[in-house]
Amino acid sequence: MGTGRTTVDEWRADLEAHAASVHSQGGEDGVLLRLFERIGARHRAFVEFGAWDGLHLSNTANLRLRHGWSGLLMEGSDRADGELVRRERIDAENVEALFERYGVPYDVDLLSIDIDGNDYWVWNALTRYRPRVVIVEYNVFFLPGTAKTIAYDAAHEWDKERYGLYHGASLAAFDKLARSKGYVLAWTEPYAPNAIFVRDDDWPADVERPCLSDWTRWDWPEDGYREPPPPPGGRWVTV
Repeated sequence: MGTGRTTVDEWRADLEAHAASVHSQGGEDGVLLRLFERIGARHRAFVEFGAWDGLHLSNTANLRLRHGWSGLLMEGSDRADGELVRRERIDAENVEALFERYGVPYDVDLLSIDIDGNDYWVWNALTRYRPRVVIVEYNVFFLPGTAKTIAYDAAHEWDKERYGLYHGASLAAFDKLARSKGYVLAWTEPYAPNAIFVRDDDWPADVERPCLSDWTRWDWPEDGYREPPPPPGGRWVTV
């Protein structure tokens, strides 16, 4: 990386050089390994929901199977086997109680959120727990800088045919929430809609802090742009 203070461009180049996929959707497996090489792992522990079967498009399977990590996998559907992956439906009201029930460290190293719905609201509800690194799937179908999420509905279950593009929250919405909680946007995957945030107090002191525009991978021409339409009874909320 050279000497002195690491620029955002150098940080990006370093993470991109380490990007690799074993189980993850894109290069997240390699990027996470590099991030924890830089900031260290305290517990070698993770939480992931929805985790499917613990392997498919998993952001934690590579750490668990090849690097000695352990943690909590939760999934609300029948893909959960009840042993490796706990059958739990996560919402803003129960997320902290579930963490407590399963003995999650308050500063767990990694939290991965991908529930295609109330993702923003569930992370927002975490107050006692401050994961060191958080990875979220975001909705790419918004103009850069538009901070919107689906309206909170604890009963929401995403269905492609019924809901289409009505899911999750925009990158700007997650970035705004992250900054309010003391996190830095550390990475977005070039092709998959995943973003990684690192806690302020874990951010490497010798690395410049990126901003939202540094990690905007998806852009849409404003001329003729249409916001994803919500389904009947749904609505987008500006945050």
